[in-house]
Formats: sequence, C-alpha cells, structure tokens
Amino acid sequence: MTTGTITSYEAALPEGRGPLSDVLVRALRHTPGTVPLPRSGATAEPYGDDLQLALYVCYDLHYQGFEGVSGAWEWEPELLAVRRDLEHVFLAALRADTPGGDDVTGVLDELLIEPVDGYGVSHHLRDHGDLEQVREYVAHRSIYHLKEADPHAWAIPRLRGRAKAALVAVEFDEFGGGRAEMMHSRLFADLMDELGLNSSYGAYLDVVPAPALATVNMMSMFGLHRALRAALVGHFAAAEITTAPAARRMDRALRRLGVGERGTLFFTEHIEADAVHEQVLRRDVVGDLLRREPGLAADVAFGVQATEFLEARLGEHLLESWRSGRSSLRRPLRSAAVRDQV
Repeated sequence: MTTGTITSYEAALPEGRGPLSDVLVRALRHTPGTVPLPRSGATAEPYGDDLQLALYVCYDLHYQGFEGVSGAWEWEPELLAVRRDLEHVFLAALRADTPGGDDVTGVLDELLIEPVDGYGVSHHLRDHGDLEQVREYVAHRSIYHLKEADPHAWAIPRLRGRAKAALVAVEFDEFGGGRAEMMHSRLFADLMDELGLNSSYGAYLDVVPAPALATVNMMSMFGLHRALRAALVGHFAAAEITTAPAARRMDRALRRLGVGERGTLFFTEHIEADAVHEQVLRRDVVGDLLRREPGLAADVAFGVQATEFLEARLGEHLLESWRSGRSSLRRPLRSAAVRDQV
C-alpha cells in the first residue's frame, strides 16, 4: 500500500486480452519498426476488452507512457495507423448507439433532471454498498482520475476567445488552482491511500474491464482529434453537470463506512467546484463555441450523448456484478496481482 505520494507515473504494460492487444503489448517491448503490429481491428467488438485495451494502450503513450516502452512509439506511423482503425470502429459504434441531433440545450437540460425513482451506482453505494464495493468502484475510476482533466486540456489550443479562457479557468481548478496537493488527481490518490489501494498510476489497468476503459478512451479520442473538439466540450459539460449530485452521494457513502476526511475530500471538493463549473462550461464554453461555430451543435450533443451512453454501460456492469455477488473487476481486488497492492 502506498501512503501520501503517488509512487509511480509510468504504468506497467498490461497483459493482452485478445489478438489485437496481445500483439500490440508484445510489440511495445521492442524498438519501433523492428516487430509486426496488429492487423486491422475492423472486425473487433467495439466495446470489447481486446479493442478497448489496445486503444487505451495507444492513447496512454500520449500521457505518462509505460515502463520500459520507448518514447519513440508515441508518433510511430504504423502504430498511428493501427490506432486510426481502432478509433474508426469505436467512433462508428458510438454514433450508431446515440440518438444524434443538434438540440444542445435539450440534451443538457435532461442531465439536470434526476428522476424521483432514479437509481445508479452512487445511490447503491450511499445506501447499501460495502467497503469492498467502494474499493472496486475507486479502482475502476482510477484509470481516469489519476490523470483527471488531462484529456480535456487537449481542447485548449483548439478553442478561441471566451470559450478558451473559460475552459482554462475550469482546468485551473481541476489542477488545484496552482497547489499541487489540491490537484484532483492528488486528492483521488489520497482517497485510494485511505482505502488501502495502490495509488500508482495505472496500477489497476490489468483488472479494469472494457466498460471502464471505454469511458476514458472516449475522452482521449475526442481530445486528440481537432475535428472532435466540440464532442470533447459536450462531454466535459455533461461530466460537470452530473458530478456534483453523484459526489454528494459518494461523500455520504464514505462517511457511512467510516472513511475519514482525507478520503472524502475528493468528493466534497467536487460538490462545490462542479456546481460552478457546470455553469461556466454551459454558458461560456459551449455557448461561445456555438456562437462562433454554430455548425458544431451536433458534435456537442454527440459528446453529451456518448458520455451518458458509456456511463450507463459502466453503471449497469457494476450493479449487475454486485447484485450477482461477484466482483465487477476482471479479478477481485483481494486476489489481484497488482504491483505491490494488498
């Protein structure tokens, strides 16, 4: 267990989960251009473990990278071609599985309404979840929250004027307002430490299943493509609108289970911050972007819809697993071989 610091920023390469990711992971252990890469992923299951892990590995070369993997792989042309094929499959599936349209106000307004009988992961953990389920949920989320707000930073050079300034203001808060100890990634690592989890970057990559990988891959895909900048803005707005109510429920879940303030701060910080961020993103980022480029409305709506679709898939996976009395991870935490984890 780690205490007080994120022990590593480079993840260990994960184990492959199928023909695409197996070949890719093996190739990355070698010098670029000396080994074959996976063939086209055109027939792969878009939301399956093999494609989603392969895509995640490609993307993380643009973030912290992997232990023992040459930095030259980041812009290796043949690997970028592999990534392009995987993205085409994933993006096509997302477009097919979301309603479409360009009613940005409508799709954002829908997020503000919580059904009286609504029930999701945070409701379950608040009312019934045990500590092991909370630990599993945090392990799922660690593959994003230990790099929280990094994918959204790709949007900064792709926006102009008020939209750019407002998004930077939100990002400044996400990165702790200039205080390293208050960066949201740092607060999440503190939460992991309090729960007896390994807060090393990517420590749970091997045990997190495809539904969780897909939520992070969507952010990276939107962020790394200028053509999808409006979808990234839509995603960011959707995330900020829905975070505060869920964070409030998670704070109550942790307190019910006896987790102290160092562990709950990640969620209490989001209750306050995201209530403000929601308005800034909707009015100043989305609003200004669409005033400048009204033709991007359908992409903003798509970003909102894709976020809701993938989050719903992840939520269904978690709740179905727990209701069936099994771990929501690929291997239970108590038996997972995760670096120096419990």
